[in-house]
Amino acid sequence: MKSISRIPDIDLPRVVIVGGGFAGLKLARKLEKNNFQVVLFDKHNYHQFQPLFYQVATAGLEPSAIAFPLRKIFQSTDNLHVRVARVDEIDPDEKMIYTDIGSLSYDYLVLAIGADTNYFGNEQIRRHAIPMKSLSEALALRNALLSNYEAALNATDPRTIEELLNVVIVGAGPTGVELAGAIAEMKKFILPKDYPELDFSRMKVYLLEGAGQVLPGYSDKASSKAQEYLKELGVEVQLNTLVTDFDGEEVKLKDGTKLPSQNVIWAAGVKANEIPGLPEDAYGKARRLVVDRSNRVRGQKYVFALGDQAYMETEAYPKGHPQVAQVALQQATLLAKNLPRIIAGEPTEDFEYTDKGSLATIGRNRAVADLPRFRFQGFFAWVLWLFVHLMALVGARNRILVFINWAWSYFTFDKSFRLLINPKAKERPKDEGVAV
Repeated sequence: MKSISRIPDIDLPRVVIVGGGFAGLKLARKLEKNNFQVVLFDKHNYHQFQPLFYQVATAGLEPSAIAFPLRKIFQSTDNLHVRVARVDEIDPDEKMIYTDIGSLSYDYLVLAIGADTNYFGNEQIRRHAIPMKSLSEALALRNALLSNYEAALNATDPRTIEELLNVVIVGAGPTGVELAGAIAEMKKFILPKDYPELDFSRMKVYLLEGAGQVLPGYSDKASSKAQEYLKELGVEVQLNTLVTDFDGEEVKLKDGTKLPSQNVIWAAGVKANEIPGLPEDAYGKARRLVVDRSNRVRGQKYVFALGDQAYMETEAYPKGHPQVAQVALQQATLLAKNLPRIIAGEPTEDFEYTDKGSLATIGRNRAVADLPRFRFQGFFAWVLWLFVHLMALVGARNRILVFINWAWSYFTFDKSFRLLINPKAKERPKDEGVAV
C-alpha cells in the first residue's frame, strides 16, 4: 500500500490521532504547539458537537451550527496534518496504520473513535429503527419525521395515519429525554401550524426505558423531576419496558404490547467502535479497550485509547468511567501532559476523573442539574444548560448562530429549519409534469 502523501518525515515524534471528536480534538489542540508532529484522521472534515444532535433532528438548529471544519481550527499550525480517511487496520508491531488513502507509520498512536449505536444483536431493529450518533443520522431523522408527516396528509387509513404520526423513543438517557421533550414541543407548538389538516391530538410520543427510572445514573430527584416534566409535555413514559422487535410499522414489547409507529428512534445503548489489528486480550467489557491510568492500551507500549473507547478501572470507578464528553476531555488533557514525560522516561501522572456534574433539558424552561455540591431543577437549571452547551461549541460563529436560533425559537415558539432535504430525490415519471 502506498504511503500517505505530503506528510513529511521530520525530526519530531509523530503522534497519530484517529478520531476528531471531543477527545481527539482536545489532544490535537494541546499537542499542536508542543514538540510533536500530529496527524489527525477522521471520516469527516469537521468536528461535530454531539449533545445538540437532537436539535438538528427536531429542526431547531441547522447542521453547520454544531459542526466546525477541522482544518480551520489548525490553520496556523505547521506540524499538524488533517486527513479525511477511514482507518481500516493498525499494525502495532510495525507501528503502522492502514487507511483507504494509504499507510502511515507512527511513533505513538491514539485511538479516539468513540462509540456507535448498540442494537444488542437485533438485526430487525437495526434495519428499521433510526439511530442518532452522527450529524448525518440526525439529518436522516429530521427527514424521516417530516416525510412521514407529509405522507400522513395523503393517507386515509386511520391505522396508517397513527403509524406515521406516532414517535417511539427507546432509551431514556439524556439523548432520549431531550429528544422526547423537543418532539413533544413540536407537536404542541409547530406541527399543528404546519399541518392544520392533521389532528395531532392523535399523535403519541412514547419514551421507553428498560430501567426503573428515566435518566439512569442521575439522582433520584433529578430523575423523578424529569419524568414529571415529560408527563407535563404529554410524553407517555414507560419504565421497565423492553423492546423485542420492530418491523418498520409496529414496535413489539416484551410483555406482548404492540405500539403502532414508523418513527422509532433508538437511543438505548452504545458500543465502542473497533479497528482491526489489536490482539483480543486488549479488549474488555462492551468491547472497550482496556487501558492503564495513563490511557495506554493493555499489552501495548505505543498505543493509547481515550474517551468512550477506553475502559479504565479505578477505585472510584470499578466498572469503568461513564461514556460522557467530560471523561474524554479530561483524559485527552492528561495524555497531552504525559506524552512528553513518556518520551523523557519520566513518571507519568495517573488519571483521576473529576465529575463536574450532569445536565439534561426537557423542553423550554425545564431542566435538571446534578452538580457536585448542588442539585436543582427548573428554569435556572435550564439557563445553566444553555450556557454550558453554548460555551462548549467550537468557534465564535457557531456560538452566535446557536444563540440567535435559540432566542428566536424561545420568543416565537417556532423552529426555522423544517427543511425536507433528501440527498437524491426520485425522478418523476415524464408524464406527471412539474408543478411550478
